[in-house]
Amino acid sequence: MSKDMSYAGVMARRPEIMKKAAGLDFSVFESGSIAFDYERMMREAGFTIEEIQKIQSEHGVGNTPIIELRNLTALARKLAPAGKGARIFIKDEAANASGSFKARRASTAVYQAWKLGYKGVVTATSGNYGAAVASQAAMYGLKCIVVQECYDSNGVGQPEIIEKARKCEALGAEVVQLSVGPELFYSFLTILEETGYFNASLYTPFAIAGVETLGYEIAMQFREKYGKDPDVVMCTNAGGGNLTGTARGLRKAGAESKVVAVSVDLSGLHMASDNQFNKKSFTTGHTGFGMPFTTWPDRSDVPRSAARPMRYMDKYVTVHEGEVFYMTEVLACLEGLEKGPAGNTALTAAFAMAQELDQDQMIVVQETEYTGAGKHVQPQLSFARKNGIEIIFGDPKDEVPGKNIILPSHPSMIKVNEADLNHMRKSLIKNALTNYNVTPNEADIAFLAEETNTDAEFVKGVIASL
Repeated sequence: MSKDMSYAGVMARRPEIMKKAAGLDFSVFESGSIAFDYERMMREAGFTIEEIQKIQSEHGVGNTPIIELRNLTALARKLAPAGKGARIFIKDEAANASGSFKARRASTAVYQAWKLGYKGVVTATSGNYGAAVASQAAMYGLKCIVVQECYDSNGVGQPEIIEKARKCEALGAEVVQLSVGPELFYSFLTILEETGYFNASLYTPFAIAGVETLGYEIAMQFREKYGKDPDVVMCTNAGGGNLTGTARGLRKAGAESKVVAVSVDLSGLHMASDNQFNKKSFTTGHTGFGMPFTTWPDRSDVPRSAARPMRYMDKYVTVHEGEVFYMTEVLACLEGLEKGPAGNTALTAAFAMAQELDQDQMIVVQETEYTGAGKHVQPQLSFARKNGIEIIFGDPKDEVPGKNIILPSHPSMIKVNEADLNHMRKSLIKNALTNYNVTPNEADIAFLAEETNTDAEFVKGVIASL
């Protein structure tokens, strides 16, 4: 009897498909209620820091340099009050084999697929992770399929997404390009089922464990070179894996650095909207992913996401599109470094926040990414103009996503806007109650306290208010 390949039929088989493709039975970590054993899931991913470092070092990943941005620091100090202006650094993750920190996630995910005997890997991503998986799969001799949400219904794709598709294909992957909408996950599931390949998801414990070396390296490199941990670590935040893995690595190194999440403010734009898909000029690191994934991590393509950023962030700030484009140009012109927009999102916030810190303090942007033809500032701005977006110089605080991009007329206008973490914590608790529709027990309350980085009294207070 043939399988039901309708949308409803495939979605009904989702648990079975995902279990077979994950090489991990997520159900063993479940409590039957809201809570699940997150730390046990991470332990049973089966990797120590030392093991991950060995896997990565043998496959062109990790041990990337720390670079001090002296000229950018000098500019920040010119704008800062007397005695302020922390030293600004970047962790140059563009030095990884595929050109981004995503190589760390891919290294452990693809290794796991190879170890378990899968013949190939599949990943659903419009970003750098596809190239990272393709690169690692090539090293292991595995097939690779990248499913990419690429176009609107008129067949128009963003320059940055097209650029990443070319990179995936150059590294030997087959790229399946789709228009925006629910068919992405349907197509992803059908490919997993038909091929029997491994789900190299961004959100498995294998993938997040791979990022832990990033935080661990930052602590060790700063101690070796500067005799102390960085005071602040800035993380561009989308689905949360970047921040989660980095923070876990910092903790394993015993570092007490403050961890700050940063996203581009795209409020008002719907990420799954066909007519708004090309109104945004950032494909990652924006609030359209960062906010919903922070307040409900399990919206990912595995039953329980290992990316749970609210557990680890000390602060969440946003910046504007125009500020990030401006900072990308500043980095190139003042420091001679061409980097893509993802890491420069956190760099933009670092530049503003450095002006609030003392000069003997250190702030590090924990990842950079490669740049290429479609990822440069000019193709992105040209594409925005074609989509009716006004490009002007002025005050970025007046920027309206989907209507204009405002490049700051002076670097002093670059600011951060702090998100209300308590409001987001309440949203996470509300989402948990809604999605599981149970009366929370004491284990659930303890779990939600860990999820929100608060305590049982806070959780009980929120539940009572709901």
